[in-house]
Formats: sequence, C-alpha cells, structure tokens
Amino acid sequence: MKRISKHQWYRATSGIGFAAVAIAGCASIPPPTEQIAVSKVAVSNATIAGGNEFASADMRAAQDKLDRAIQAMTAEDYKNARLLAEQAQVDAQLAAAKARSAKAQKAATTVQEGSEVLRKEIDRKSQ
Repeated sequence: MKRISKHQWYRATSGIGFAAVAIAGCASIPPPTEQIAVSKVAVSNATIAGGNEFASADMRAAQDKLDRAIQAMTAEDYKNARLLAEQAQVDAQLAAAKARSAKAQKAATTVQEGSEVLRKEIDRKSQ
C-alpha cells in the first residue's frame, strides 16, 4: 500500500472542501412565493385594520419592502426576496397592531366620555 504524504493529504482534503462549498453554492434557493403571498395578505390586513390612518410610517415601510421583495423575486435574488418579504410581513403586522390599539383607545375614550355625560346627568337629576 502506497503511503500518502502530508502535502498530498492536504491537497486532497482541501479539494474535497472546495467541492463541497461549490456544490452548496450551486444549490438553488427556492423562490419564496409562499412568503411573498403571506406578506401581501399581511399588508392587505393591515390596510383593512386602518394601518394607513393609524400607523402610516409602518405601512409605508411594509409596502416598500414588499415592492422590493417582488423586484428581488423578478431578478431571481430569492434570498433577498425572502428577507424583504419577511420584513414586510412584520412591518405590516406591527401596523395592524398599532391600528387596532389606536382604535381600541379611541373607543375607550368614547365610552369614558359617554359615562361622564351619564354621570353628570344622573347627578343633575338627583339634586
């Protein structure tokens, strides 16, 4: 049996490592069509929730990132498209949550004002 020198062993293992990296680099990243769709729904839901009115900056960020994700998808930059779509989804969810919170606060204020009016009316009638 022939003995392998250290130099030959290093060349062989580095060649195997290089091949593994090359194969991994060539592995295709699938298009994030599902994530893009989820992000579109999140932006739509945030709009319906009142995001444009109550969280306009977050809505603009979500829509901008979704637009950029679609552009990256068209350019077949799937890694960037997925990242942007995920960020758009999070921004849209934040906008929706802020809108719901603002609406709830507004409703609570309205109820509080109504209660105050009723209390004053009851006080007035009891005197």
